[in-house]
Amino acid sequence: MSSMGDKVKIEIFGESHSAAIGATICGLPAGERIDTDELYAFMQRRAPGRDATSTARKEADRPEFLCGIVDGVLTGAPLTAIIHNSDQHSRDYENLRVRPRPSHADYAASVKYNGANDIRGGGAFSGRLTAPICIGGGIALQLLAKRGIYIGAHLASVAGEKDTAFDAVNIDKEALLSAGKKPFPVIDDAAGERMREAILSAKADGDSVGGVIECAIIGMPAGHGGPLFEGVEGKISSAMFAVPAVKGIEFGSGFACAEMRGSVHNDPFEYKDGKVVTTTNHSGGIQGGITNGMPIVFRVAMKPTPSIAKTQNTINLETKENTSIDIRGRHDPCVAARAVPAIEAAAALCILDLLEGNN
Repeated sequence: MSSMGDKVKIEIFGESHSAAIGATICGLPAGERIDTDELYAFMQRRAPGRDATSTARKEADRPEFLCGIVDGVLTGAPLTAIIHNSDQHSRDYENLRVRPRPSHADYAASVKYNGANDIRGGGAFSGRLTAPICIGGGIALQLLAKRGIYIGAHLASVAGEKDTAFDAVNIDKEALLSAGKKPFPVIDDAAGERMREAILSAKADGDSVGGVIECAIIGMPAGHGGPLFEGVEGKISSAMFAVPAVKGIEFGSGFACAEMRGSVHNDPFEYKDGKVVTTTNHSGGIQGGITNGMPIVFRVAMKPTPSIAKTQNTINLETKENTSIDIRGRHDPCVAARAVPAIEAAAALCILDLLEGNN
């Protein structure tokens, strides 16, 4: 079982082709009402089979609550919810026991678990496990909104095609959440159409593409976090790498800061309407590991889906020979598109845990 959080702790269980997947969340505040319809709508943003740019696997992804919530109100007890898996093609994975897929967890997991790991659909390493993250994250998003804190994300780029970036200094709620209301999560629909064409082109070639997701958090007060291991960047980064296919993260100006002078990168302070703000936000809302009251802005890099239709080189673990593999099954040609709500969910869980830890 994988877990995250200190005060608000989520534990994820299940595997891609097991009977069900789910989450247990401890530390949620008692007495808070959750809009389950809003939660279900959020879950549908991540659900498979909705578009030609995603996997053809179809799952309802409607959580069933076992405990911790009664008539939509959190009881304060640990909340457990499951999602039944219903559209598995397990036979597509029979040859992976001895022939691991390149850039998948197959080989490393086989070594760690002495060959007993469930390879069907990637088992516990599958992107399918972001569904229970979205259960907890969807609840956290609602609890944060009651405190005036909002989280939104969009596809910043796919295969070199770029969306409009967030204004890191002035992000209003409408702009922040606009992409999440669309079938394809971008700010600029024209850019989104170019991204879709690139994804479908790769799919037609039996290949895949990666992407970058930009996420922002507004309304977060200054003063949360701490130095060194208590830094907000570290906590958010840990949450982001729980989302399969994430290979990198940057905050504010990120790696571009290495080519700036301090006079350019520094964020000057000023008072605006009696509030301390910065005129730029190269820091991404975090300085010294502590929130400074500006929008928290970060980007994650998602690798291309490693399961592709092209023949790839691999090994045979039984014969100890080099060989090749043709991967069957249904896979996203660009996992980044459906990962947008998962990134929001992981961020929401991290921020809620941070806030509860200060209470």
